[in-house]
Amino acid sequence: MKLLIKELNPNLWGDLERLFGEKGGWGGCWCMYWRFEQGEKWAHVKGPEAKSRLKKMVLNGSVRGLIAYDGDEPIGWCTFGKRTDFPRLNRARTLKCDDSETVCSISCFYIKNRYRKKGVSTELLKTATPILASEGESVLEGYPVKPTKPGNKNIPGAFAWTGTIPLFEKQGFTLAGSSSTAKLRYRKPLN
Repeated sequence: MKLLIKELNPNLWGDLERLFGEKGGWGGCWCMYWRFEQGEKWAHVKGPEAKSRLKKMVLNGSVRGLIAYDGDEPIGWCTFGKRTDFPRLNRARTLKCDDSETVCSISCFYIKNRYRKKGVSTELLKTATPILASEGESVLEGYPVKPTKPGNKNIPGAFAWTGTIPLFEKQGFTLAGSSSTAKLRYRKPLN
C-alpha cells in the first residue's frame, strides 16, 4: 500500500462522502458527534442531517481533517482543530479541562475496515501534529478509547473511532487527568 494523505478542502467532499459510504461512517455520525450543540440528541442528528451539516462545513472551510488514500481510493480520515470546535467535549464530564481555549483536539478517526491495523491512523496522527505545530498551536489532545478489560488491547474497530492508547502513546502523548474515568484525555506539547 502506498499511502497518500491530503488535507481536507472543499474539492475533496466527494472523496470524504465515498469514504464514509451510504451509512456515514460510524452509524451515521458523519464525524459530527463531538460537534453537537447543547440539547441536541443523537437520534435527531445522525444520518442525513449529520451529512448535510458536515457537507456544509466542508464546503465553507469550517471543518479540518485529513484523508488518507491508497492510490485513488480514500481509505482513512481524521478530524482536528481547536478544542472549542468540538463543543460536546466540554459537556462530557470526564473530558472537561480548564484550558480548553488553548488546546487543539484530534477527536475522530475513521479507517475502512480492510485497512485497519495497517498504520493508517498512525500516519494521519503523524501528519496532523506538525500541521498544528506549524500554526503555532501549543497542545494537542486526543481521546483514546479505554479497553473494556484490563490487559485487553484488542478493541473492535467500531469502538476505536477516537483512537487507541498505543496510537497516542507511540507518538509521545501522555495521560492528562485520571486513568480511572470512563473516557481518557491524552496530550502532547507541540512547541
